[in-house]
Amino acid sequence: MSDLGIRRKNEGPAILSYGFRPFFFSSALWAVVAVMLWLPQYFGEFTFANAFQPMDWHAHEALFGYGVAVAAGFLLTAVPNWTGRLPLRGKGLLFLFSVWLAGRLAVALSGHIGWLAAALVDCAFLFVFSFVIAREIVAGKNWRNLRVLAVVAVLAAANVAFHVEAHFRGDAAFSRRFALAAFVALIMLVGGRIVPSFTHTFLLQRRVAGRLPQKFGRFDALCMAASVAALAGWVAAPDNKGVGLALIGAGLLNIARLARWAGERTSGEALVLMLHIAFAFIPLGFILSGLAAWSPAISSSAGLHAWAVGGVGGMTLAVMTRASLGHTGQAMRAGRGTKLLYVAILLAALARIAAALAPQWSFALLHVAAFAWLAAFLGFAVVYGPALFRARM
Repeated sequence: MSDLGIRRKNEGPAILSYGFRPFFFSSALWAVVAVMLWLPQYFGEFTFANAFQPMDWHAHEALFGYGVAVAAGFLLTAVPNWTGRLPLRGKGLLFLFSVWLAGRLAVALSGHIGWLAAALVDCAFLFVFSFVIAREIVAGKNWRNLRVLAVVAVLAAANVAFHVEAHFRGDAAFSRRFALAAFVALIMLVGGRIVPSFTHTFLLQRRVAGRLPQKFGRFDALCMAASVAALAGWVAAPDNKGVGLALIGAGLLNIARLARWAGERTSGEALVLMLHIAFAFIPLGFILSGLAAWSPAISSSAGLHAWAVGGVGGMTLAVMTRASLGHTGQAMRAGRGTKLLYVAILLAALARIAAALAPQWSFALLHVAAFAWLAAFLGFAVVYGPALFRARM
C-alpha cells in the first residue's frame, strides 16, 4: 500500500500514526530525565527509593528505558517497509507505548511496590514487543529478518536477568554487560545494513564517480561472528587477557568493515556522515575494552562508555533524526539544529571516555558529558517534537 493510502486510513492523532513518533519523542525526554537524576546520584547528592543500586539503575534505564524505546520506534517503522504490511498505530500503538511507560514508573517506584512487581511490569514490554515484531515477520513471510527478532529476544532475556541478579546478588554487573553486549550486536547487525545502504543511495544521488559501499558478504559475516564471540567472552570474563585479545581483534575487524562503506565520501551530508562516525565508536569500544584487560592503567569504563554513549547514543540519535525527517515528509538534509545535536552527542561521548581515562579530571569531564548529552536529547525533542506531533507534510 502506498504512503498516501496508509495516511488516509489513519484517523487518529498524528503522534499515534507511526511507531517512531511516540517512541522517539519519549525516549529523548527519558534520556534527559534519566541523566538529570543520575549525575547527583553518582556524586552522592541525591537518592530515591528503588530496588536497584544507583549504578544498576543508571545502566538499566539507559538501556532498557531509553535504548529499547528507540529500538521499538525504529523497528515499528522499518518492519512494515520490510514486510509490506500496515504499521502498528492508533490504539494498538498506544497500548504498546503505555506498557513501556508503565515499566519506567514501575522501576522508579520499585522501592515501594517491590522488585518482583516492578520486574513483571518492566519486562512485559519487550515480550509484548517481540510478539508484535514476530507476528509481522511471520505474516509477511520476511524470514531474513528473524535475526533482528532474535536480538530483541536476547534483550528481553537480559532484562529478566537484570532484575533477578540485582535482587538476589545485590549487583547486576553480569547483566549490565549482557545487556550492553546485546545492544552492540544490534547496532552491528542493523547498522551494518543501513549505513552502507544509506551511503549507497546518497552517493548515487550525487552522481559523482567514485567507490561505493561494499555489500554484505563473507567478510561481514566473519566480522559479526568474531565480534559476537568476543562480546560473549567479555560478558563472562571481562578481565581475561585472552578475551582482551579477542576484543582487540574484533575491533580491528570492525574498523576494516567500516572502511568498506566509503564513509570518507559522505562529508557533504551530516545525516549520512554521522552514521559512520557513530559506528566508529563500536570498534573503539572493542579496542579500549581489550586494552583494559591487559593494562590496569586503562579503566574498563572507557570501552563501556565508548559503546554506550558513542555507539548506542550516537547511532540512535543519527537514526532518530534521519527517520523523523524522512517519515514526516521533510527534506533529507541536516539543518543547523540537527548538526548541533550531532556535535553535542559526540562531545558527550568523548568527554565520558576521557573521564574514564583521566580520573583526575573526571569531575569536570563528567559534567561536560552530562550536559552535552542533555543538550543533544532535549535539543532533539525541541527541534523534532513539533513534526512528530503533526501530520506528515
